[in-house]
Amino acid sequence: MTDVTRDDPIPTAPAAHAPQGSQRGRERIKGVFSTQDVKKVGTGTTTRKTIQKGFWYAEETEKGDVEVQPLNNNYVPSGPKRLISMDELLEKFAPEPEFYVQTVFPRMRELNKTVARADRHRQKGETFSAEYEYGNALQVDDENVRANFGLGLTYLSRGETGKADDIFERLVKLEAAFDEEHKHLFNEFGINLRKNQMFDQAVAYYTRALELTRKDENLHLNMARAMLEKKNFTGTVEHVLKALEINPAIDAGIKFLQWMQAKKLVPAEQQDTVREVLARIAGGDKAPAADDTGGGGS
Repeated sequence: MTDVTRDDPIPTAPAAHAPQGSQRGRERIKGVFSTQDVKKVGTGTTTRKTIQKGFWYAEETEKGDVEVQPLNNNYVPSGPKRLISMDELLEKFAPEPEFYVQTVFPRMRELNKTVARADRHRQKGETFSAEYEYGNALQVDDENVRANFGLGLTYLSRGETGKADDIFERLVKLEAAFDEEHKHLFNEFGINLRKNQMFDQAVAYYTRALELTRKDENLHLNMARAMLEKKNFTGTVEHVLKALEINPAIDAGIKFLQWMQAKKLVPAEQQDTVREVLARIAGGDKAPAADDTGGGGS
């Protein structure tokens, strides 16, 4: 599994040490810690021990366990995260407050500033300046979610689908790209894949999202829209039905199904199911006709 550094606001001060146990009202742990791994090298009389030191960004969660993430060669958190207990943190990790204050914190702050500058350029339509700043951020952390999404959206806005496809390939491998905190960027990227007629990529994108995300009716509707563009009507209906199974009251799903029915796009083997679902949602009455929206969504 691959994850990336979160783009939450950076703390103003590191944790100097991990407290012994949870204390109500105390500030949660957030800072850099190190581990040591002792390995034997060689055989016989030439055997010697080597010590490898690893550095981790650690952040205590609301539940009291700790999320740790390795630092990359540029000394910013990057790569897969994992949860450990507070006891494991105390037993196996050593605090590195000076390293955090002098090196890691300034680099995390500068990375966030670079991404923020890139975002502002993109929002103003200054795509070449945005591309430059996103590139700078990715040189520091090539798995930064905001920078990858931003660069992909920049390419899509310029119609550079080849470059956007390279970013797409990277994003679908990053689990954190589909986290709730990145939902706005995630949705915008998926919509722009469809607008640029990158329908195969859109289907792969939403397939990956559905693998990683809890039941989400909107994801199924987005997948249905992508499949509609590919004229996969069976798959389209299947995902609209799944969206309505999760949330029978979702208006976009009802209109989408009505539109499919009105356009005679529902495959024969699914027509009975569609009629039953619409009748059940309407309480046995004929559902009102939907507007010709092409699927009821963006």
